Amino acid sequence: MKKPSLIDIGVNLMHRSFHPDRDQVVARAEAEGVSPLILTGTHMRNSEEAARYAARFPGKLYSTAGIHPHDARNCGPDTLARLRKLAELPSVVAIGECGLDYNRDFSPRDVQRKWFEAQVMLACELRMPLFLHEREAHADFVRILKTHLHRIDRAVVHCFTGSASELKTYLDMGLYIGITGWICDERRGKHLRELVRRIPLDRLMIETDAPFLTPRDLPVKPADGRNEPAFLPHILQAVSICTGKSAEEVAEATTQTARHVFGL
Repeated sequence: MKKPSLIDIGVNLMHRSFHPDRDQVVARAEAEGVSPLILTGTHMRNSEEAARYAARFPGKLYSTAGIHPHDARNCGPDTLARLRKLAELPSVVAIGECGLDYNRDFSPRDVQRKWFEAQVMLACELRMPLFLHEREAHADFVRILKTHLHRIDRAVVHCFTGSASELKTYLDMGLYIGITGWICDERRGKHLRELVRRIPLDRLMIETDAPFLTPRDLPVKPADGRNEPAFLPHILQAVSICTGKSAEEVAEATTQTARHVFGL
């Protein structure tokens, strides 16, 4: 039977754990029907590397360009100009990963807010989608987005793990939702298994967030524990079971939504 065609909207492919076999990771994903991949940019150098690497695989790899809240403290006078330049590349399809993270607080919260809003405004100016991160910062996150909501084109809350009320807020705002292998964790992901059925299929996308968040219930676990995009069909099956919809229906809908949101 033909494998479903899937798009992994969030792969940290420039992470050091992929240095030895990056090309093979892309090939394994494609062999499992996972193509194209969208490589996540999380800081300036990493965003530039992701764009360069994606350009080697036109039509198969794309990337985002942005500053994760952990790295907001390293932003400077040239940050927005460099992101704007990256955004001109055909392989770059979104601004992000950007947002707020009050769990780790690796950057001061006021600095996080400043550079999150700056990136939201940049995406609005360029009419590009936003690839968003939020952890334990829901109120400020929503406040900043709502300020610019009338100008935001499309935006996806990547790796959603929040509450029912947070999900409702995001959906009411017109945002899209990214679901990772968190849903495969019977301990931490139990609430997500119930919430995912509330997400309309045309607002849902799936992602691995590799090399992080390896699904806990993989039948054959990788020896090094590293997640990779070839495991996305496993996440698809979990979403299918939780929503009560066929894997084929979920695959077709999430792929179509990803193509729409990122203009692929």
